[in-house]
Amino acid sequence: MVSRVTAPLGRSLARIGLTPNIVTLIGATGVIASALYFYPRGHLYAGSVVITVFALFDMLDGAVARAKDTASEFGAFLDSSLDRVADAAIFAGLMWWFIAEGDDPVLAGLTLFCMISGFMVSYVKARAEGLGVNCDVGVAERTERLVVILVAAGLGGLGVPYVLAGGLWLLAGMSLLTILQRLVETRARLGDRDGQGHGSQGDAARGA
Repeated sequence: MVSRVTAPLGRSLARIGLTPNIVTLIGATGVIASALYFYPRGHLYAGSVVITVFALFDMLDGAVARAKDTASEFGAFLDSSLDRVADAAIFAGLMWWFIAEGDDPVLAGLTLFCMISGFMVSYVKARAEGLGVNCDVGVAERTERLVVILVAAGLGGLGVPYVLAGGLWLLAGMSLLTILQRLVETRARLGDRDGQGHGSQGDAARGA
């Protein structure tokens, strides 16, 4: 269903000469710049709208890669790496506002927790895959995290009471639950392995 929308857009971007990596760079740069410009100034609604536009644009890199038949491992690596930076910028912008204009250290700390736990969600999956097991369980993938924080910030910017705080608490809970789900899943999948293979990979993990 989604591909029916992204595929034509991807072909259009490919025709004008954009490469998947350029699309990734434009999308991530737009998210980072928007988050660090709008959010610290308290423009939560406008910032959320602009960030959403660039985040959706960033999703087109795969469609462009398919249109040009130029998918690459480096492209996937670049996309994943810049996603982490973009996520950090969103939470950093909000935290900046909470500390300065918002004068709310509790929500600033909660925002920091959401940022760190979001990184952990991605790290646990990447580390599990580095050990050779799949670990894609959980209720807070990046898309879900972005939806929660952008909707909460946007509605908060429109003056809806408690929605931003509620969204942050919800996101914190979802992220923590996902981390636990992935730790349990990874432990179970590694435990299913042959004893000798499990031991060697466990030693490698402890050395990381």
